Amino acid sequence: MTVLTDNNAPRVYLIRHGETAWSISGQHTSHTDISLTENGEEEARRLGIQLKGTAFAAVLTSPLHRARQTCALAGLDKAAEIETDLSEWDYGEYEGLRSVDIVNQRPNWSLFRDGCPNGEMPEQVLDRADRLIARLRLLHGNIALFSHGQFGSVLATRWIGLPLVNARHFPLDTGTVNVLGYDRHHPDVAVIAKWNTDRP
Repeated sequence: MTVLTDNNAPRVYLIRHGETAWSISGQHTSHTDISLTENGEEEARRLGIQLKGTAFAAVLTSPLHRARQTCALAGLDKAAEIETDLSEWDYGEYEGLRSVDIVNQRPNWSLFRDGCPNGEMPEQVLDRADRLIARLRLLHGNIALFSHGQFGSVLATRWIGLPLVNARHFPLDTGTVNVLGYDRHHPDVAVIAKWNTDRP
């Protein structure tokens, strides 16, 4: 394993988009390209204030509107590049349903274990997250990622080397800054430095 130092290790700012009508209702949202609520827009603007003064070597955003809108309202859109691997988990037939609705039809269902019919299965999302992490680890400095709830949970889980099913333990709130990095005393140990915080 290559040992990273504080000088060359990436510090990843994983940012979930602001609130949407479906994040309030708990409906699973992947390719349904909805906009932020008024409160979600305000969350995104607050992110811009919180991140002001942080220099980013790269800014990557999901192609979905709610993530791009958050990036723009946070003031980072001019430097942003679209990264399709940051898209939300494809819920397939479960698009627009709540977890409670799915469990009523399919008892004991778990997204991170069972996936979605005609959508993405855990192995596909795992491959996507690991592919992105491999690219991120080649970068240096601060990296901003604008993404989504379930995929963000997977990304954090895989960053620290846990099996994907453990993503259920890392729920991600809207409009939050989450930081993935390395232990300053053990630079080969990946860590979740901040989680669900409204401060960078």
